Amino acid sequence: MRTFRLFSCLSALSIVISFSTLSYAQTIVEASAEKDLSFAECKVSLAEIALQRGVSKARIASEIPHLTQVPKVLEYDRNQPEFVQTFPSYYSARVNQWRIEKGREALTGNKEFLAGLTKKYGIPGHYLLAFWGLETNFGNYKGKMSTLDSLATLACDPRRSEYFTSELMLALKLMDRESLTKDQMIGSWAGAMGHTQFMPTAYTKYAIDGDGDGKIDLWNSEKDALASAANFLNKLGWKPGLRWGREVAIPVGFNYASISNERKPISYWSNLNITKANGKTVGKSDIPSKLIVPAGHEGPAFLAYHNFNVILRWNNSEFYGIAVGQLANRILGNDELSKALPDLPKYSISQMAQMQRKLNSMSINVGGADGIIGPATRAGIREFQSRNDMIADGFPSTATYNAILNF
Repeated sequence: MRTFRLFSCLSALSIVISFSTLSYAQTIVEASAEKDLSFAECKVSLAEIALQRGVSKARIASEIPHLTQVPKVLEYDRNQPEFVQTFPSYYSARVNQWRIEKGREALTGNKEFLAGLTKKYGIPGHYLLAFWGLETNFGNYKGKMSTLDSLATLACDPRRSEYFTSELMLALKLMDRESLTKDQMIGSWAGAMGHTQFMPTAYTKYAIDGDGDGKIDLWNSEKDALASAANFLNKLGWKPGLRWGREVAIPVGFNYASISNERKPISYWSNLNITKANGKTVGKSDIPSKLIVPAGHEGPAFLAYHNFNVILRWNNSEFYGIAVGQLANRILGNDELSKALPDLPKYSISQMAQMQRKLNSMSINVGGADGIIGPATRAGIREFQSRNDMIADGFPSTATYNAILNF
């Protein structure tokens, strides 16, 4: 692998523009993934990559030398709420009465516009409002961080360098395409922008003019943002007429060990005596569905359908997907959850990583010990619980956590 030589940012910029081979840029990306380069070095590599990916020389010269590393961004990245919160605390903070009431007001106030979006794109208005409410509190908080600086900070961090480098390149191109300035591009710590918090990829591919003024402005036009969200979900494969999923009731004595990541027909769950939350049958449909028990057997359970997977392509977190679906339900006027949220322990990432290492040491393979409770870790917990005559719900209750660590 070619060794990267450090130049000062100003001199490097003029040199980097003279490079012409894509292979060199790829070498730089590989090197940054292996080693956490200094931010000054990283900016030089970003300039080279930008040139190779078609960012204008003028834009490279005006923006990249002035990018600033933001340590707070890395702190946020390591402590995302989907990583460190339990489902009850995550859900309660998001599907709250304020958002429900504001969503209902927005549903009434934008009735005709939302109906038009539903007709054109197939996305019901209450879902669009749920995304808007969760992302920015209906536009009340769009973030306060520089999009370019946030993306550059994450691009220069090894954890997801390739992804954020690509997003930064698209953000630079958007500046030329949409006549944006760095001061205008303010958003979340991860580089998401506007009312519905679009990453540069989504902005580039799916943002549209919803208010008919001839331009796209996701920061200041609610209609642009909502229309873009509808277009985005449509292109991701949303199935009109199909709900996201539903809360269900699980019978006493249910074998939680039968839960897997594989989707089953609704009829499969019906045959296991799983019903709607009100006790009525879920039916005998062949619609694929997945059973999710995000807070263990003491908490609510859900059957998730195809559109739930579409929601996860916006934010790949089951907690987020359930919150979107349930907030949409509540905005529409449906009842709250039928089963109370249990009071659960709040684990740190380091505690979860310790548990993952312990499971791996028992030959229960849960992958890397990253402290994040994903499908592999839940399956591993279920296996441990099954081996030890515990309710195999795949949830790290206090009893389960202690049993694993003390085994």
